[in-house]
Amino acid sequence: MRFVPTYFRTLVATLSIIITSGAMRADESAKPAAKAPPKIGDMAEMFTLQSLDGEKVELKKLLKEGPVVVAVLRGYPGYQCPACTRQVGGYVKLADEFAKAGATVVFVYPGEAKELETRAQEFLKETELPGPLTLVLDPDQKFVTAAGLRWEALNETAYPSTFIVDSDGKVTFRKVSKSHGDRAEAADVLKALQK
Repeated sequence: MRFVPTYFRTLVATLSIIITSGAMRADESAKPAAKAPPKIGDMAEMFTLQSLDGEKVELKKLLKEGPVVVAVLRGYPGYQCPACTRQVGGYVKLADEFAKAGATVVFVYPGEAKELETRAQEFLKETELPGPLTLVLDPDQKFVTAAGLRWEALNETAYPSTFIVDSDGKVTFRKVSKSHGDRAEAADVLKALQK
């Protein structure tokens, strides 16, 4: 049998493709799966984030005082989100009711660390957040990534989401929106707290 160089080259090329594609599949399967947001009954992702006043806000400590509503906003994806503004406004109107329910409301404002504080101040404009409402900064989306809420798309930061976390740290209410709208209304969250 005579050696044919073309046949040999084809065989080597085919084997290279098979080996390379197998290696890629192995690498892909080695990547960790993206974390899913917590479901009802799951333990909430604990955080320590900073408010605009420079105060540390620690979820674990807040839970000692009662349930906590964690509302993840879109932050600054290149503009101030009008749906986020409306959402926060709904909570401001019902702030006294949330206080009567013994709940704290924490708005998480994610974004690039560089201008995050400036953008958050711009977002609130002249809105005063009455107790029990506060806004915290999530520099470089570290919390939303850890909580499985990072929206990996152009001009996005996080999926708009709302959770009620009970004093044991468990999620008792959950709404994760995969769009800019379709959010949990403040009145609906208040009803869920009062159950």
